[in-house]
Amino acid sequence: MISAKTILASVLATSLLTGCDREKDAPAPSQDYLVFGWYHGFCRGESCIEIFKIDKAARQLYEDRKDGYPSSEAPYDGRYELLPATQYAQVRQLPQQVPAQLLTQPVGIIGQHDFTDGGGYYVEINENGQRKFWLIDRQKENIPTYLYPFVDELAAKINALQ
Repeated sequence: MISAKTILASVLATSLLTGCDREKDAPAPSQDYLVFGWYHGFCRGESCIEIFKIDKAARQLYEDRKDGYPSSEAPYDGRYELLPATQYAQVRQLPQQVPAQLLTQPVGIIGQHDFTDGGGYYVEINENGQRKFWLIDRQKENIPTYLYPFVDELAAKINALQ
């Protein structure tokens, strides 16, 4: 005769094994992307703030329609609109051009962004769910030399997208 303990243990084990939904418990896939753009403090018009987002997995480019001034306190939260594939093709290599040394820097301000109304670049990386962002001075004399080629590329890409 089967004991009540054995029946209870079997029911409990069966409910535990069938109650787990492995797909539901799996972590969400990372959303790797690069957000980049420029901003100017004392400026009027559409071109004063241009921020774009490259979704690396989807191979798509978006433009921010919020056009808000980025904060040094938190990553930028934009309202993005999908752009044509031809524009994505112009910037698709940009994520690979982010200097490795930048990724080791603390988030926040590099240089004196927009101090003399020269504006700044906004760069944000999201890899494996970790968001890092920087506001980088547009005046080269205020930033480390390792950033020079990257900010030149940012300026060229943003100009091409306008």
